[in-house]
Amino acid sequence: MILKQVDDERLVLFLQEGKMSAFEEIYRRYWYKLFGIAYHQTGVREEAEELVQEVFLSLWRRRSEVTIRHLDLYLTLAVKNQIYDYIKSRISFRKYQEYLVFQEISQHYGTDEIVNFAELSEAVEKVLSHLPEKSAEVFKRSRFENQSVKEIALCLKLSEKAVEYHITKSLKFLKDNLKAYHSDN
Repeated sequence: MILKQVDDERLVLFLQEGKMSAFEEIYRRYWYKLFGIAYHQTGVREEAEELVQEVFLSLWRRRSEVTIRHLDLYLTLAVKNQIYDYIKSRISFRKYQEYLVFQEISQHYGTDEIVNFAELSEAVEKVLSHLPEKSAEVFKRSRFENQSVKEIALCLKLSEKAVEYHITKSLKFLKDNLKAYHSDN
Protein backbone atom coordinates (compact mmCIF):
# COMPACT_ATOMS: atom_id res chain seq x y z
CA MET A 1 0.00 0.00 0.00
CA ILE A 2 1.30 3.48 -0.87
CA LEU A 3 1.02 5.52 2.31
CA LYS A 4 1.74 8.88 0.70
CA GLN A 5 -1.85 8.97 -0.48
CA VAL A 6 -3.38 7.86 2.83
CA ASP A 7 -5.01 10.50 5.04
CA ASP A 8 -3.84 11.19 8.59
CA GLU A 9 -6.70 9.30 10.26
CA ARG A 10 -5.83 6.08 8.48
CA LEU A 11 -2.13 6.61 9.13
CA VAL A 12 -2.89 6.87 12.84
CA LEU A 13 -4.82 3.61 12.70
CA PHE A 14 -1.91 1.90 10.97
CA LEU A 15 0.48 3.42 13.52
CA GLN A 16 -1.62 2.06 16.40
CA GLU A 17 -1.37 -1.38 14.80
CA GLY A 18 2.41 -1.03 15.00
CA LYS A 19 3.11 -0.58 11.28
CA MET A 20 6.53 1.00 10.96
CA SER A 21 5.76 2.23 7.43
CA ALA A 22 2.93 4.39 8.85
CA PHE A 23 5.31 5.86 11.42
CA GLU A 24 7.87 6.59 8.71
CA GLU A 25 5.23 8.38 6.61
CA ILE A 26 4.14 10.50 9.59
CA TYR A 27 7.78 11.33 10.18
CA ARG A 28 8.23 12.38 6.53
CA ARG A 29 5.09 14.51 6.58
CA TYR A 30 5.66 16.33 9.82
CA TRP A 31 9.37 16.40 10.66
CA TYR A 32 10.15 19.64 8.87
CA LYS A 33 7.14 21.48 10.28
CA LEU A 34 7.95 20.40 13.85
CA PHE A 35 11.60 21.24 13.37
CA GLY A 36 10.61 24.73 12.16
CA ILE A 37 8.54 25.31 15.29
CA ALA A 38 11.28 24.05 17.60
CA TYR A 39 14.04 25.96 15.83
CA HIS A 40 12.02 29.19 15.91
CA GLN A 41 11.65 28.86 19.69
CA THR A 42 15.14 27.63 20.61
CA GLY A 43 17.32 29.21 17.93
CA VAL A 44 19.65 26.21 18.16
CA ARG A 45 19.55 23.60 15.39
CA GLU A 46 20.80 20.71 17.53
CA GLU A 47 18.35 21.43 20.34
CA ALA A 48 15.46 21.73 17.87
CA GLU A 49 16.38 18.41 16.26
CA GLU A 50 16.58 16.74 19.65
CA LEU A 51 13.18 18.10 20.72
CA VAL A 52 11.56 16.83 17.51
CA GLN A 53 13.28 13.47 17.94
CA GLU A 54 11.74 13.22 21.42
CA VAL A 55 8.28 13.90 20.00
CA PHE A 56 8.62 11.09 17.47
CA LEU A 57 10.12 8.68 20.00
CA SER A 58 7.20 9.37 22.33
CA LEU A 59 4.73 8.92 19.47
CA TRP A 60 6.18 5.50 18.65
CA ARG A 61 6.41 4.37 22.29
CA ARG A 62 2.86 5.47 23.13
CA ARG A 63 1.25 4.54 19.79
CA SER A 64 -1.15 2.00 21.26
CA GLU A 65 -2.01 4.04 24.38
CA VAL A 66 -2.89 7.42 22.90
CA THR A 67 -6.04 8.43 21.07
CA ILE A 68 -5.12 10.83 18.28
CA ARG A 69 -7.99 12.55 16.51
CA HIS A 70 -6.04 15.26 14.67
CA LEU A 71 -2.48 14.18 13.98
CA ASP A 72 -1.29 17.63 12.90
CA LEU A 73 -2.60 19.27 16.08
CA TYR A 74 -1.37 16.43 18.28
CA LEU A 75 2.19 16.67 16.95
CA THR A 76 2.22 20.47 17.08
CA LEU A 77 1.12 20.46 20.72
CA ALA A 78 3.59 17.69 21.52
CA VAL A 79 6.53 19.69 20.16
CA LYS A 80 5.33 22.85 21.93
CA ASN A 81 5.23 20.90 25.21
CA GLN A 82 8.76 19.65 24.56
CA ILE A 83 9.88 23.26 23.93
CA TYR A 84 8.16 24.43 27.11
CA ASP A 85 9.91 21.74 29.17
CA TYR A 86 13.24 22.59 27.52
CA ILE A 87 12.90 26.31 28.26
CA LYS A 88 11.77 25.59 31.81
CA SER A 89 14.82 23.39 32.38
CA ARG A 90 17.13 26.07 30.96
CA ILE A 91 15.65 28.67 33.31
CA SER A 92 15.95 26.28 36.25
CA PHE A 93 19.56 25.55 35.30
CA ARG A 94 20.36 29.29 35.18
CA LYS A 95 18.72 29.87 38.58
CA TYR A 96 20.70 26.92 39.91
CA GLN A 97 23.91 28.52 38.62
CA GLU A 98 22.97 31.74 40.39
CA TYR A 99 22.28 29.79 43.58
CA LEU A 100 25.74 28.17 43.32
CA VAL A 101 27.41 31.58 42.91
CA PHE A 102 25.80 32.96 46.04
CA GLN A 103 26.28 29.66 47.90
CA GLU A 104 29.98 29.72 47.06
CA ILE A 105 30.29 33.25 48.35
CA SER A 106 28.56 32.42 51.62
CA GLN A 107 30.62 29.24 52.15
CA HIS A 108 33.98 30.88 51.52
CA TYR A 109 33.29 33.97 53.55
CA GLY A 110 31.78 33.78 57.05
CA THR A 111 29.22 36.25 58.27
CA ASP A 112 31.95 38.16 60.11
CA GLU A 113 33.71 38.77 56.77
CA ILE A 114 30.56 39.98 55.01
CA VAL A 115 29.68 42.79 57.36
CA ASN A 116 26.09 43.26 56.19
CA PHE A 117 23.73 42.88 53.32
CA ALA A 118 24.08 46.54 52.32
CA GLU A 119 27.80 46.05 51.72
CA LEU A 120 27.17 42.98 49.58
CA SER A 121 24.46 44.80 47.64
CA GLU A 122 26.85 47.68 47.04
CA ALA A 123 29.48 45.23 45.76
CA VAL A 124 26.94 43.66 43.38
CA GLU A 125 25.86 47.11 42.12
CA LYS A 126 29.51 48.09 41.61
CA VAL A 127 30.22 44.94 39.60
CA LEU A 128 27.01 45.37 37.59
CA SER A 129 28.06 48.90 36.69
CA HIS A 130 31.00 47.41 34.76
CA LEU A 131 28.72 45.29 32.59
CA PRO A 132 27.46 46.56 29.24
CA GLU A 133 24.29 48.57 29.81
CA LYS A 134 21.98 46.06 28.10
CA SER A 135 23.36 43.10 30.10
CA ALA A 136 23.02 44.97 33.39
CA GLU A 137 19.46 46.02 32.54
CA VAL A 138 18.43 42.47 31.62
CA PHE A 139 20.05 41.05 34.76
CA LYS A 140 18.40 43.60 37.08
CA ARG A 141 14.98 42.99 35.56
CA SER A 142 15.46 39.24 35.89
CA ARG A 143 16.90 39.04 39.38
CA PHE A 144 15.76 42.19 41.19
CA GLU A 145 12.37 42.75 39.56
CA ASN A 146 11.58 39.02 39.05
CA GLN A 147 10.56 39.49 35.42
CA SER A 148 10.43 36.40 33.25
CA VAL A 149 12.61 35.96 30.18
CA LYS A 150 9.55 36.47 28.00
CA GLU A 151 8.58 39.73 29.81
CA ILE A 152 12.09 41.11 29.51
CA ALA A 153 12.25 40.19 25.83
CA LEU A 154 8.98 42.01 25.15
CA CYS A 155 9.91 45.12 27.17
CA LEU A 156 13.39 45.48 25.68
CA LYS A 157 12.45 44.25 22.19
CA LEU A 158 14.97 41.39 22.31
CA SER A 159 14.66 37.72 21.48
CA GLU A 160 14.30 35.35 24.42
CA LYS A 161 17.60 33.81 23.36
CA ALA A 162 19.31 37.23 23.66
CA VAL A 163 17.82 37.73 27.13
CA GLU A 164 19.15 34.34 28.23
CA TYR A 165 22.56 35.22 26.79
CA HIS A 166 22.69 38.49 28.78
CA ILE A 167 21.67 36.77 32.02
CA THR A 168 24.24 34.00 31.60
CA LYS A 169 26.94 36.54 30.73
CA SER A 170 26.02 38.64 33.78
CA LEU A 171 26.09 35.64 36.13
CA LYS A 172 29.55 34.64 34.95
CA PHE A 173 30.77 38.22 35.27
CA LEU A 174 29.32 38.50 38.80
CA LYS A 175 30.85 35.21 39.85
CA ASP A 176 34.30 36.17 38.58
CA ASN A 177 34.24 39.70 39.97
CA LEU A 178 32.61 39.09 43.34
CA LYS A 179 35.29 36.54 44.18
CA ALA A 180 37.93 39.15 43.41
CA TYR A 181 36.04 41.79 45.38
CA HIS A 182 35.87 39.67 48.54
CA SER A 183 39.45 38.42 48.34
CA ASP A 184 40.69 42.04 48.13
CA ASN A 185 39.00 42.95 51.44
